[in-house]
Amino acid sequence: MPYKYYVMLHVAAGTLALIGFWTAAALRKGSPRHRLVGRVYLSMMVAVVVSGVPLAIQRAIDGHPVTAAFLGYLLLITATGVWTAWRAIRDKADPIAYTGAVFRGFGTANMLAGLGVLALGIQVGSPLLMGFSAIGLFAGQDMLRKRRQIIGKPLWWCEEHYTAMLGNGVATHIAFLSLGLPRLLPGIDGTALHYASWFGPLVVAVIAKVLLDRKYRVQPSAQAPSVPQLDYLF
Repeated sequence: MPYKYYVMLHVAAGTLALIGFWTAAALRKGSPRHRLVGRVYLSMMVAVVVSGVPLAIQRAIDGHPVTAAFLGYLLLITATGVWTAWRAIRDKADPIAYTGAVFRGFGTANMLAGLGVLALGIQVGSPLLMGFSAIGLFAGQDMLRKRRQIIGKPLWWCEEHYTAMLGNGVATHIAFLSLGLPRLLPGIDGTALHYASWFGPLVVAVIAKVLLDRKYRVQPSAQAPSVPQLDYLF
């Protein structure tokens, strides 16, 4: 397939994913429409990842190895979020299966990729690469010790699902703010927008996770809060 078609597929899937993210967020959790939109959203995210691979390869061929490496890293952490969001629901009753070989593989890959991006960022003097390396480093080490943390933990699957979906949302919004918005409104492009588009969604996601963690935190003697039946999402 010619390169331009991969670009078109990547842009189209990303646009639908952005629309799907906010549509799913607005719908009642666990409702038929929410489940349908959620499936469409994750399907579009898969398309984003798959179509992004040849884009990263082409950047390397064109003589931009740093950009190619960073794009590959972003595709990895996005694929991790898509997979965990899906499997957390499918393996709701079996945390051992959830944290199996594929889960540990993603964790190891995230840690190694984070280290690589950190080293690359230091080498080329890029605050963006150095800052984003923390995502892979943190996610990777967290995944590698996850099994002993979630066994017997109430609502572990719910936390895993919304954490992954927040990460997917970060990827969706970064793509729009850093690539789509400057093309739609070229007059507002600049250094401030560049860093805001990359780190802004990440900060918002961290705040949202803290609030959701407080909402669904279960004390040892307390009854678990009511949550929607997300096991019927997929």
